Amino acid sequence: MGVARRWVFPILRIVVFAVIAVALVKLAFFADGGDADAGAVPTGSIVDPQIAVARGSIVNDVTVDATVSADPALPVRANAVGTVDEVFLQQGATVSQGDKIYDIKVETPQDPVEGVDAEGNPTVTQPKPKVTFVKVLAPSNGVLSSLTVLPGQAVAIGDTTGQVAPPTFSVSGSLSPQQQYRLLDRPTEATVTIAGGPAPFTCTGLSITAPLQGEGGEEGAPAPGATVRCAVPADVTVFSGLTATITIPAGQADDVLVVPTTAVEGGSQTGVVYVALPEGGSEPRDVTLGLTDGSMVEVTGGVEEGEMLLQFTPGAETPIDPGCTDLGNGEVVCDGGLAS
Repeated sequence: MGVARRWVFPILRIVVFAVIAVALVKLAFFADGGDADAGAVPTGSIVDPQIAVARGSIVNDVTVDATVSADPALPVRANAVGTVDEVFLQQGATVSQGDKIYDIKVETPQDPVEGVDAEGNPTVTQPKPKVTFVKVLAPSNGVLSSLTVLPGQAVAIGDTTGQVAPPTFSVSGSLSPQQQYRLLDRPTEATVTIAGGPAPFTCTGLSITAPLQGEGGEEGAPAPGATVRCAVPADVTVFSGLTATITIPAGQADDVLVVPTTAVEGGSQTGVVYVALPEGGSEPRDVTLGLTDGSMVEVTGGVEEGEMLLQFTPGAETPIDPGCTDLGNGEVVCDGGLAS
């Protein structure tokens, strides 16, 4: 037993360590060349997402962020050339449309009168001017917010001599060009929701206006965008500055063919979709576009129910699947390897 402990076990340990050392040297300096030559093999692939043409409903409600504001004051204008004779109301008075605010004394010269005196000599007499009084009336119901005339003041036709602030309010907001496409058939009313205000109500007299190039701006400046505006009913209590939302109903279509807007090139009236082919790839098809809610759009012609389309048109940015990273050079690396 002493011999084994003295000679055999130490020798076996030396042999084991030698085998391990040889194996490490081989792995470090003499690796299998065949494995080194093997290139990386893609283990994933990118397939364009597809979506089926399906039937559904489209509710084309356009929502606009808006603000409540008092309607603009209407000017009180002189309607004759003359001098102010008498002022009947004072600034701050409540007026009704047609109330007399002041009048203008108008003196109209008369033609000379020719005649003969007692001795038969010709004479010319200048009559006194004809005096008339022209009333200046309130242009609307409201408050006479300003009045700048005094008795005896000379005025001319068109002079602004005061303002009447009406008791009415409007709700207005800006429309983007894309929203204008959805409102080609102009409705006349909308639903208004006021933050912290009364229940949603219907506003009437809906208008969409866009100023002409150069209107009200500096020379060469681009014209501002379109504005939607509608009147607040008289029985609804509001205040200037309140924030609101205008919801404009612009049509509804039921049981029609619909596809995501991401699958269509074009946004109004006409567009192009890309139909997935069984053998791979896709082909473009012209379609007619109907109503849209901003995420789905009605399509007619060119496609049939159940056909598969590319969910994202070629060239559009396609979302990357979770677990994948875009290298920025046309390659995507996923958890399973390199996808191309």
